[in-house]
Amino acid sequence: MEDSYVLQLLKPKFKDFHLCFCGFAECKPLHSYGPAARPNYILHYVMKGKGIYQVGETKYPLKEGQAFLIEPESLTFYQADKTDPWSYLWVGFGGTEAQRFVRDLGLNSRQLTCECEYGEELKEIVFEMLYHTSSTAENLYYLQGKLYQFFSVLARGIEIQQYADDTKESIHVQKAIAYIKNYYSQKITVEDIADYLALNRSYLYTIFQNSLGISPKDFLTEFRISRGKEQLALTDLSVEEIAVSCGYRNSLAFGKVFKQKMGMTPTQYRNDNRKADRERLISAQNELKEYKKHKKIYVGDVEKE
Repeated sequence: MEDSYVLQLLKPKFKDFHLCFCGFAECKPLHSYGPAARPNYILHYVMKGKGIYQVGETKYPLKEGQAFLIEPESLTFYQADKTDPWSYLWVGFGGTEAQRFVRDLGLNSRQLTCECEYGEELKEIVFEMLYHTSSTAENLYYLQGKLYQFFSVLARGIEIQQYADDTKESIHVQKAIAYIKNYYSQKITVEDIADYLALNRSYLYTIFQNSLGISPKDFLTEFRISRGKEQLALTDLSVEEIAVSCGYRNSLAFGKVFKQKMGMTPTQYRNDNRKADRERLISAQNELKEYKKHKKIYVGDVEKE
């Protein structure tokens, strides 16, 4: 469980670089998200506490002052610590130039984490974003400016953390994941993945179990369902359209697997998710009014109310 405040923008005004959503959450012990794939970039920044971020077989133990990048269509998992659960903020963004802006921060597929000492400034920016929830032209321009400001603060204070090189097995797994990301919508099977890598299917199963603790078949299913969840929550596409885009022959096949994994139908998930988002936004607006009323402003070494 987590107490979170979320702002989502479904129709971006700017095509090259734009805010998709942002939020702040205080997580309960062992609260987790994933395995899931997102359609946009997301940057999380840990305000306090600890947790684990996992991409493929690589696990990143993270703490206060550190950030992690989620890349589009990358299957990831993250979880709060059992005894010192984290609180974090996040900014989701996309656009034709988004990858270039991420690279400007020194982040990429092999470098997904960093440190920044300006957490309070980042939190201030995200809370200001959350306070501007209506999709007016004025707010959209304001939010665009805040997105650039968020990147400016990160660029000023970022420190890159290096991690170990990949093993041969992990390279196979990464190639398999890349293949799944590119072709999951085309009804591919585990046999197709093995053939693409020129690997024996049993060996493919073994390296997935060793690296991810999951079979290739289950990984493919989890990836498709995670993409379906994102589209149900963030788009107005029909369930039939989402089913086909996720590699299922029709909505019945998609719905059967979805209910097995999620315990509810795609339509129920869409309705529940959007209702919860509306409730969180109303709660967030009330909370943020109190925050703005009592927030502290730092000017040099002087603290002012």
